[in-house]
Amino acid sequence: MVRIGLMASPKSPLNRRELMVGLGAAALLPMWPATSSAQGRASLALQARADVLALRPGAPETPIWSLGGPEIRFKRGDMVEVAVANELAQPIALNWRGLDGVAAIESLTARGPLAAGAKETLQLPLRHAGTLLCDLSLLGDGQARPSRARAVVVRETEAVAVDRDEVFLVEDWRLRADGTAIAPGGDPKDSNLVLTANARLSLDITARTNQRIRIRFINGCQRYVIAIKIENADVRVMAIDGQPAEPFQARNGALVLAPGGRVDAFIDVTAPAGTTSTILVHDGKEARPIGKLIVSNEGPLRAAPLAPAPPLPSNGLPPQLDLKGATRAELTLAPQDWVPPANFAATASPAFRTKAGRTVVLALNNRSAVPNVFHLHGHHFRLLDRLDDGWKPFWLDTLAVEPGQTQRIAFAAEHAGRWLIESVATDWAAPRLVRWYSVE
Repeated sequence: MVRIGLMASPKSPLNRRELMVGLGAAALLPMWPATSSAQGRASLALQARADVLALRPGAPETPIWSLGGPEIRFKRGDMVEVAVANELAQPIALNWRGLDGVAAIESLTARGPLAAGAKETLQLPLRHAGTLLCDLSLLGDGQARPSRARAVVVRETEAVAVDRDEVFLVEDWRLRADGTAIAPGGDPKDSNLVLTANARLSLDITARTNQRIRIRFINGCQRYVIAIKIENADVRVMAIDGQPAEPFQARNGALVLAPGGRVDAFIDVTAPAGTTSTILVHDGKEARPIGKLIVSNEGPLRAAPLAPAPPLPSNGLPPQLDLKGATRAELTLAPQDWVPPANFAATASPAFRTKAGRTVVLALNNRSAVPNVFHLHGHHFRLLDRLDDGWKPFWLDTLAVEPGQTQRIAFAAEHAGRWLIESVATDWAAPRLVRWYSVE
């Protein structure tokens, strides 16, 4: 059985190493889209704009930036026309997480930043079902305001045995005493950490006994590895980073996610009416309540819980990887050879090159004193066992690597193009860094 993490009680803080164990081993929204869609074609309008967020009870709202627009829910196979308008006074670059094989929309490598006041249209083919993320993080460091992320849900074409499909997006904010927020990359001195779920300080989920809920847990935090736990609930992991996994029970009901990481979990509500379970988020220092799962008094939805769900439908990623003839490269997750996104130049040498159809094996070396988060654009990867003699039974696009450790990953280079790779230390003031790789 694969295990993703351990949650301590609020009185027993989870230290950083315990929090990272799960990563090494591995606005609740309406169900139907508010976007337009017909016969596999859909449209979406997004606006980068000034916004506010309530981060202090009873106090004025905090100015932020957001990527506004309708709920982002589509279906696998849709071709989405995305109209993006930049209403801010500085350039932006969209960062899509979990979107494989769409080289034409890759910010920085295929498309330059969108200038202030400008608009552009993107064609987005949704080849895979899953939970994705879109944000403004690529050029977000050091800006006047931090920005919100947006969940992107791509439904399976096949029926999935759940009663409800919900999003639980956790984000982190560094708040000064005057109520202003510090963007990542800035000095967090004299600020407090505030966590939100779907832009709320506390998010309650109401369910009925014997109801099955699919919750798409997303770590939209800029720098923090987090663990999420619903007390007294059995949490069955069905997908990780937008790709189906072999279903397994999360240990102690807790999920550990790196920044940008996503886990789809099925929760069968078996508690009696009137039961309340606290939802906790652990940032490595303390567990914070961020919501509740409340069993309503309406009575059971059905006489008994549903039978265990089969795996989610495959997105067609290869069941096997040929490691013998793989392209191999080592990447040190440190400032050398990496640049902030604002300084990225398409003329820079790639971190590595490979031919389309080859397997790529990367050794990710973290020589820094803090955990470092690696994100691969364009493809999902397998986390290899220590001897390269096998891999974990799930796909990832994001991985946290402990200080002084090396992790090896492998992926099938199916999609030709120029793709970004990201690296960022789990330190609020640390810069987000990028390089790129070529599939030819």
